[in-house]
Amino acid sequence: MNFDFLGNFNVWGGGFTGSVLPFLFVLTIVVFFHELGHFLVARWCGVRVLVFSVGFGPELFGFNDSHGTRWKLSAIPLGGYVKFFGDENAASVPDQAETAAMTDGEKRESFHHQRVRNRAAIVVAGPVANFILAIVIFTAIFMFYGKQSTTARVDAIQPDSAAAAAGFQPGDLVVDIDGRKIANFSDMQRIVGVNAGQTLQITVERAGNRVVLKATPALREIKDNFGNVHRLGVLGISRSNAPNEIRTEKVGPIDAVVLGVDKTWFVVEQTMSYLGRMIAGRESADQLGGPIRIAQVSGQVATLGFGPILDLAAVLSVSIGLLNLFPIPLLDGGHLLFYLIEAVRGRPLSEKAQEVGFRIGLAFVLMLMVFATFNDIIHLWTS
Repeated sequence: MNFDFLGNFNVWGGGFTGSVLPFLFVLTIVVFFHELGHFLVARWCGVRVLVFSVGFGPELFGFNDSHGTRWKLSAIPLGGYVKFFGDENAASVPDQAETAAMTDGEKRESFHHQRVRNRAAIVVAGPVANFILAIVIFTAIFMFYGKQSTTARVDAIQPDSAAAAAGFQPGDLVVDIDGRKIANFSDMQRIVGVNAGQTLQITVERAGNRVVLKATPALREIKDNFGNVHRLGVLGISRSNAPNEIRTEKVGPIDAVVLGVDKTWFVVEQTMSYLGRMIAGRESADQLGGPIRIAQVSGQVATLGFGPILDLAAVLSVSIGLLNLFPIPLLDGGHLLFYLIEAVRGRPLSEKAQEVGFRIGLAFVLMLMVFATFNDIIHLWTS
C-alpha cells in the first residue's frame, strides 16, 4: 500500500551477523505485519491484490496464490509494499489510463473505485496491524518471562539533585505521582523520564505517613549498558536493591494482555511527548534515529537474547505504525487526509492536487531520512 521507507543504510562495525541480521530480522517482522494488515482488509473488501512484496527491487523468489496475488521476497530488504489492482506503483498512485478503461466488474475489484470508508479501512489497517503486533509481542514476553519489578523505595539521594531539593529521604516509598498510582520503580521512571522541567506532585509513604513533595526532574544525559546516550528527566535517587524489594511475578493471559496494551501505549505516549518537546524547542532533534542507529541497536540488543530482540521489534512496530499515521502525503496518514477531504467535499481532490501532495510528501520523507541518517553518523562518530 505504501512505502515503509527506512532509506539507505550503512552498518558501521558490529559485523554482518552482529548488526545486519538482527536488523533485518526485526525490520522484516514489522514490515510484513504492516503490509499484512493492508492485505487482509483489502481482501475482505473485495479488492484484488496483485503483489505482496517483502523488500523492494528485483524479485529473489516468490509464488502466486489461488487468488492471483504474487507473494515475493525482493532484493532490497528495507521495507515492503502491497500493490492493488489499478495501482500504477508501490505507493498506490492510481494508473489513470487503466482505471478509466475498467469495466464495472473490474471496478468492483479496484482499490481506487472503492467507497471512501473501504479505502480508509484498508489504509489504516497497516498501522493498526503494527499496534496489534506490538501488543501480541509484549503480551507473549510478559507471559513467558513474567514481570520483574523493584519497589519504588528510595535507597540513596544524590546531593544537589531535584530529589534533595524536594526533601526526599532514604526509605521513602513513592506511591503516586500527579495522582497516578506507582506500583514499582519503573512506573516512576516512566513518568519522571518524560517530564524534565515539569513540576510533579509526588506522594511518598514515610514511617507510616503520607507526605506530599513537589519535585522538578532535571534533564540529564544517561548512558545505557552499550554506551548509547539518552536524555531523560531524573530526580537523582537510586532504588533499593534489597532482596525483599525485588520480585518476579508470574503473569496470566488476561493480565499479560493488559500489560501489553499498557506498554504499547507507553511507547506511543513517550514518542509523542518527545516530539511535542522537540517542536516546543525544549528538546533537541538529535535523538531522531534512522536505519543506521536501528541496525546498531539491533546488534546490541541481540547479544542479550531472543526476548530483548522481540521487545525491540515491538517498540519498532509501534514507531512505524505511529509514523505512518502522520498526515504526510505518501504515508498512510496522508492517504487518510485525502480521504477525509474527499468525504467532506463529496468528491476527491483533483489529480493535480494529489500529485503535488505526493511530491511534497516524498520530499519531506527524503529530507527526514537524510536528517536521521546524518544524526546516526554523528552519533556513531562521537560514540
